Amino acid sequence: MTLLIRPPLPPFTPETAAQKVRAAEDAWNSRNPDIVTPAYSEDSRWRNRAEFIEGHAQIHAFLTRKWALELDYRLIKGLWVTAENRIAVRFAYEWRDEFGQWTRSYGNENWEFGDDGRMRRRIASINDLPIAAADRLFHWPLGPRPTDHPGLDDLGL
Repeated sequence: MTLLIRPPLPPFTPETAAQKVRAAEDAWNSRNPDIVTPAYSEDSRWRNRAEFIEGHAQIHAFLTRKWALELDYRLIKGLWVTAENRIAVRFAYEWRDEFGQWTRSYGNENWEFGDDGRMRRRIASINDLPIAAADRLFHWPLGPRPTDHPGLDDLGL
């Protein structure tokens, strides 16, 4: 078995934690489970809202289901705090359902990493707010957020 290393590695500094957060944001904005899943350990455990997920197969299935329902998904993450092998982030993402209803989802995540830099635990608390299309704040083309696009603080989120 080949060991997969995902730098930056713990223990994190504020700078390396911010790099890790941006890498996660970019991967999730790909909306591709094949890109996102390897960032997690094979036995990674998640709590996402009220759903409990464990391991690559369940992570991949969850992400596939998520992005089939959350259309035009765009995400911004922001570093909240870091210590040793843990990072706390806050985030917001916008998406629409199949009927065209837009939603902004807000939340916090607590992450714990193994020595290889892959996430072994993810705890997410998320709230949804239906919004009008005119109230959207995330307008970049699908894919990674452009480097000059405002972050959460700049947008008042």
